[in-house]
Amino acid sequence: MEDFDFETWHGAEPAWGRLLGGLAPAQDWSMQADFAWGRIAEGAGRGLRRFVLRRDGAPIAAAQIVGRWGLWLASRGVVVAPGLPAETEVALLRGLARRVPGVLVATPDRPLAGRGLLPLVTARHHALWSLAPEPGALRAGLEQKWRNRLAQAERAGLVIERREDPGVVLAREAAQQKARGYRALPPDFVRAWEIARPGALLCLTARAGQGGIVAGVVFLRHGAAASYHAGWTSEEGRRLGAHNLLLWQTALRLRQAGARVLDLGDIDSQAGAGRMRFKLGTGAVARSLGATTLVLPQLTR
Repeated sequence: MEDFDFETWHGAEPAWGRLLGGLAPAQDWSMQADFAWGRIAEGAGRGLRRFVLRRDGAPIAAAQIVGRWGLWLASRGVVVAPGLPAETEVALLRGLARRVPGVLVATPDRPLAGRGLLPLVTARHHALWSLAPEPGALRAGLEQKWRNRLAQAERAGLVIERREDPGVVLAREAAQQKARGYRALPPDFVRAWEIARPGALLCLTARAGQGGIVAGVVFLRHGAAASYHAGWTSEEGRRLGAHNLLLWQTALRLRQAGARVLDLGDIDSQAGAGRMRFKLGTGAVARSLGATTLVLPQLTR
């Protein structure tokens, strides 16, 4: 029997933010749990359900789930209170599966296993970079070769510019996707995020002197965290270490704006060990997510 209560959430956005902030005091919840994510999904025609789960009246978890054609996704959209036992989170997922009109697939923020959970995709790892240290300590925490590349880029005279319109980076990253055979969220998502979260987008580009753009990045803010969304580097940019400088400047600017965690994204991608070393070279730590899992409703009773 469940020893917690499910409540369908119909409250306003500020209250949802306060709820997540109470569950995650560092305010480093994932982008998929942010109210704006649900609003954008709903605007694109997806179903949307939000739940708060309570024990003895106190919230122990919040869940934002989006669905289409009977498939509901809790893709990092469940935020649980610190110290909540893994078996309780498994029970929460089972309870959610009973409350959606279709099939529930979940990707929890930590490895989970238990009755009624059927893994579909192997667990992934994300690189999370804490921005809590002062800039001097943050720089000292860079891996030596990474720091050397950063210094090289600084000496190269690259010009870093903030762009209100990320279109140039998104267009070049889209061409990169096509060439390398991978997919990401569409450019329209970024525009929708800008509308839902004014000021929560940071796009930086690097220009070599009076020449053209050689690299660019796009990050999206949510809570006191920010997530990598897109990045592109030319051959010249790679030679000059432009991406090191862009990421360093991103960290400093977002830290000054109040961000405390940068989610640098997946380190299990086909790009392999090189991309993993680059991300972890910042001093980021690898965080193991749970496997993408089918939650079987027939086993949740």
